[in-house]
Amino acid sequence: MLKISELAAKIGLSTHTLRFYEKHGLIHASDRSEAGYRYYNHADVRRAEFVKTARNIGFSLQDISQLLSIRVDKHSHSCQDVTDITQHKLNEVNTKLAELQSMQQTLQILLDSCCGGPENATHCSIMEALEESEDRNQLVAGNVK
Repeated sequence: MLKISELAAKIGLSTHTLRFYEKHGLIHASDRSEAGYRYYNHADVRRAEFVKTARNIGFSLQDISQLLSIRVDKHSHSCQDVTDITQHKLNEVNTKLAELQSMQQTLQILLDSCCGGPENATHCSIMEALEESEDRNQLVAGNVK
């Protein structure tokens, strides 16, 4: 049996994070001492490791809760259930990647349009593009005048 601080050290999370996961029902201590200390057994450690891995991959707390339900009762769930959760997360990641790529392209266009010289920023093309409302709409679209 491990105390929360020992569990935290073992799996590389803070005690604060473990308490947060416990508050959200993702992990729980198998036992508590009379003084209220949490004690975790081997199964609790494995569950905490599962939660950590799923969070590192990017699954939400809700996703992890669903995955834990499946983990506890695999016979009542299909691989399709797990695939659906994973596909939804992948779709979210792909959407964010597309947004980031658009931001990257816009930033590159801004940098390419600016001389970056030592003169004052009175006529800086980046500042002008950010300040002008017409240009803001074009920035979102990835175009700079």
